Amino acid sequence: MKSVIILIVLLVSGCSSISHKNTNYSHFESKVISNEKMSCRAIFVDETKVWLGMDKGRIGVYDKQKDTLVIKTIANVSNTTEFRSIASTKNAIFVLSVGNPAMLIKIDKNTLQETIVYREDNEKVFYDSMQFADELNGFAMGDPILDCMAMIKTSDGGTTWQKISCNKLPKVTEGEAAFATSNTNLTVKDKTIFMVSGGKKARVFVSNDFSETWKVYETPIVQGEEMTGIFTADFYDTKRGIIAGGNYMKQTQNSLNKAITKNGGKTWELIANNEAFGYASCVQFVPNSKGEQLISVGGTGMFYSSDFGKSWIKFSDDNQFYTFRFESDTVFYATGKNQLVRFEMK
Repeated sequence: MKSVIILIVLLVSGCSSISHKNTNYSHFESKVISNEKMSCRAIFVDETKVWLGMDKGRIGVYDKQKDTLVIKTIANVSNTTEFRSIASTKNAIFVLSVGNPAMLIKIDKNTLQETIVYREDNEKVFYDSMQFADELNGFAMGDPILDCMAMIKTSDGGTTWQKISCNKLPKVTEGEAAFATSNTNLTVKDKTIFMVSGGKKARVFVSNDFSETWKVYETPIVQGEEMTGIFTADFYDTKRGIIAGGNYMKQTQNSLNKAITKNGGKTWELIANNEAFGYASCVQFVPNSKGEQLISVGGTGMFYSSDFGKSWIKFSDDNQFYTFRFESDTVFYATGKNQLVRFEMK
């Protein structure tokens, strides 16, 4: 456990960062919470704790008030299990593993009691992302087993989960799948579900009625190869969203790798083409920023935008962060390879 304060100053010639609340963010302050050996691609931040879905069948629980990180091995899973999806209700945390078998574990936030609420055995099973829309309705999506993205849902707060039939889901093309890089392939806003793909195609799947009906939209993100496409997405509301990713095998390539929508995913506009970051594993809107501010992490470092992604400022060279989530409109926690770090925007 370490507590180190690092001041990262943004030196921008002839440019200032514009934010909500008339604040010009000029530096990011970071506190290293832990350098525990881990790989973490799933993080959830609530009022008192930070929850981590990790490798080797483990979860992490960081208590903000006590400044302690507890790492716990989940029972009844192997040490090769990776939890790359995480979601929450008021009283429980849910972690979902990638690979066969898929294991969805419900964890009581107070007692840490574990319950297996869903299991799926199939050599092709690979779940990528999970999110609750409210206290009752939750969804998880994964790579295709048949001719659609795999999808499960709950309508009772996570006590039971059901597989959605491919007959009710859009068809995928050969070689189209998803990337479990940061638990951001799936976004739910009100009753609207946004799901993104990569590989041979890079598309956005949209349902406005909790997965009863779907529409599929093309995007300009680089595609056509196994490790190209959309790796991450976020929506500020049901209209404004961002997708990012690129080519995992060419991490500095910063063209055709980020785009925005203002009409709920129907059309997409490339932003900062041949500029700013290359491969991105996670992008998120800053809360309460009117959809203007964004943070991105990935293979070329950490970046900040104050103009809906048109321009970006690099504030860290660290390329070992895989994912992050906000605690407030100025504080976020980032994790990835062997680190958990608290950032404050000032």
